[in-house]
Amino acid sequence: MEIVLQIFLLAAGFTMLIKGADFFVDGSSGIASRFGIPQLVVGLTIVAMGTSAPEAAVSISAALKGNAGITIGNVVGSNILNILIILGLTAFLTKKIVPVASSTIKYEMPFMVVITLILLWMGYAGNEIARLEGAGLGVVFLLYLFYLLRMAKKGADGNSEDDGEKASEKRENKKEKSMAMLLLYTAVGLVLIVIGSSVTVDAATEIARIIGLSERFIGLTIVALGTSLPELFTSVSAARKGNADIAIGNIVGSNIFNILFVVGTSALITPIVFESKFTVDFLVAAAAGVLLWIFSFSGKSLNRAEGGVLLLGYLGYFIYLL
Repeated sequence: MEIVLQIFLLAAGFTMLIKGADFFVDGSSGIASRFGIPQLVVGLTIVAMGTSAPEAAVSISAALKGNAGITIGNVVGSNILNILIILGLTAFLTKKIVPVASSTIKYEMPFMVVITLILLWMGYAGNEIARLEGAGLGVVFLLYLFYLLRMAKKGADGNSEDDGEKASEKRENKKEKSMAMLLLYTAVGLVLIVIGSSVTVDAATEIARIIGLSERFIGLTIVALGTSLPELFTSVSAARKGNADIAIGNIVGSNIFNILFVVGTSALITPIVFESKFTVDFLVAAAAGVLLWIFSFSGKSLNRAEGGVLLLGYLGYFIYLL
């Protein structure tokens, strides 16, 4: 009966995370629009970070509780899943190709792969992600935000993502909400994310203990999938409604956020022990990023066949985990 209770709590935690992220994105995007913040900045920062809020909350909560296996596993597992499953499904389910902005191909995708390998080097060399290294990741995150702001002001490759973001907002906000309602959405979203993260970490850890699974497996699969559901719903829905061009920017931005902010903040709270068995997972994450870059570079888009290859890649990785 105990495992049934923990599974129920895990599902409840996921539900709070998903709804919390949804409320947070709606509220914060609306507030940003009210203050005239450029839509490109909203899409690449608030939306990407909002859909990554569950990963942030779960990983930081796990760090506070000393569950390093879930902290690292959730981040690298989510990044792998974001590319292979979410973008795979996005490309596979849409009838049209998924366009990719040239700036994403030239700068953001290579940057995502490089910081993944740097994080692997940090952990492998010192057997942990130390506080100083966490601070370094935080500094790089601030520089990344500055880059996004500069790119937004120049309007570099922002049109397609901007249009997709506007369409998404029209869909989600059929009635214009008051500022008070937007603030309420944002606050409720943050509360749900914080509570949901704690429930999810506790339940996942307990399930792992009961059935003898490692924290690494739980973090790389169950928790990673649960915290990536906001990205999944956002990207697949956008693809099916003809706004697939925002999907890749959102996923790449979320993966960068996960490494720089989530791991950086978690390491600042407490040094994160890096287990050598995570080496393969980080290499898979880097390889997934390279594969995405190759597919995108070839035609500045993703097609259904390439989406199928990404999905098969995750199937192979999941079999490896078993």
